[in-house]
Amino acid sequence: MTSRAPTIVEKYEALVDAGVLERDVSQRAAIERLQALADALAGRRAKKGGLMRAVVAGFRGRTSRARGLYLWGPVGRGKTFLMNLFFSALAIDRKRRAHFHAFMADVHDRLHRLRQNPGACAADPVTCVAQEIARETRVLCFDEFAVHDIADATILARLFSSLLASGVVIVATSNVEPSRLYEGGRNRDLFLPFIALLKEQMDVLHLEAPSDYRRRGEDLGQVYFTPADSRAKTAIDALYATLAGGAAETPTTIEVKRRRIEIARAAGRVARFDFAALCGQALSAADYIALAERFDSIIVENVPTLAPEQRNETRRFITLVDVLYDARVLLLVSAAAEPFELYHASAGSEAREFERAASRLIEMRGKDYIEACASLTASTCIP
Repeated sequence: MTSRAPTIVEKYEALVDAGVLERDVSQRAAIERLQALADALAGRRAKKGGLMRAVVAGFRGRTSRARGLYLWGPVGRGKTFLMNLFFSALAIDRKRRAHFHAFMADVHDRLHRLRQNPGACAADPVTCVAQEIARETRVLCFDEFAVHDIADATILARLFSSLLASGVVIVATSNVEPSRLYEGGRNRDLFLPFIALLKEQMDVLHLEAPSDYRRRGEDLGQVYFTPADSRAKTAIDALYATLAGGAAETPTTIEVKRRRIEIARAAGRVARFDFAALCGQALSAADYIALAERFDSIIVENVPTLAPEQRNETRRFITLVDVLYDARVLLLVSAAAEPFELYHASAGSEAREFERAASRLIEMRGKDYIEACASLTASTCIP
C-alpha cells in the first residue's frame, strides 16, 4: 500500500513540533487557506463540517473554478516560506514558481518575439502571450509581487484577465495590500483596472505575524562587513580566493538580450563588483537574473548609505537582493552600515521595499541560508 504524502498543514505542524518554527496563529490561518486551495485544485473534498470545508467552498465560489490567493504582510513574516510549502506539496505537473521580476522579464521576451513575427498572433500580443503561458501552466506562484515599471503596469490588467479567463490559478505574496500596488506610479489610473480585477478574482489574506523572524540575528556568518574599510577588503580578498577554488581571475562578458555586460573581476563561479558598477548603471532584473545563473557567489563592495534622491540606485539594489535571494546565490557585502541603516527615508514605495531587502540581507548572512547555498553548489560557500 502506497503511503500518503503529508498535507501542507501536516508539514507545517511537523516543523512546529520539531522546534524549527514557532507556532503563529496568523501563519496557521494562511496554511489552512493554502491547504484548501491545494485540495480544490486536486479535486479533493474537504472533511464535513469545520473551517476547512467553509474555506474550500469560499475558494470554489459559485463555480467549480478555484480562486487564487494574494497573501500580503510586512517583511520577514514567512510569506515566501508558506508559499514554498504550498508549491512543493501541490500535486500538479503544470505549475510554476517565479519571482515576479523574472516572470515579467519572460513576458516581455515573449512579447518581443511576437512583435518580430506579427503573423504568429492574430489577436492582441498580450493576450497571445497569456494564452501561451496558460497552455504551459495551470498554477502560477509569484514571490514578492510588486509593480514599479510602467511597462509592466500598462499590460497587467490584460495579461491577468486573459490568464484567469484561461483557468490559470495565481498565488502571490506581497508586502503591500492590493490597493497600494504601484502607488505613486506614473499614469496609475491605467493600472487601477488591474487592482479591481485582482480583488474580484483572487482571495486576499493579510498575514499578521507579530515579528520579523530574520531580525533575530542568530548564527550570522562573516559575509557582511561594515564599515567598508581596509579590514573588510582584506577579509573579502581571502573569501574571494577561497570561493574561486584556485581559478584565475579574468574579465568576462555575459550577453543579455543582445546587450553585453562586462564583468571586470571574475574567477570560476564567483564575480566581484563595486556597488557603483552593479547598481549605479542602468541594469535591469533580467541582467541580475543572468548574473545569478552564471555565478554561484556574488561580491558587492562599498555599498553606501542611500538617500531618497538616489531612487534608481536604491531600486536596483533592491532588485539585485531579491534576485540573488530567490536564486540562493551567496552574497558577500562590504557596506557603510548595517542593512536597516543603509536607506534613510520615512515613507514611499522604496522605503517599504528596502525594508524587505534589509530583512533578506540579514537572512542571507545566516547559517541556514549559507548552508542552503552550499548545498546547491559543488564547492563550499564559506570556508
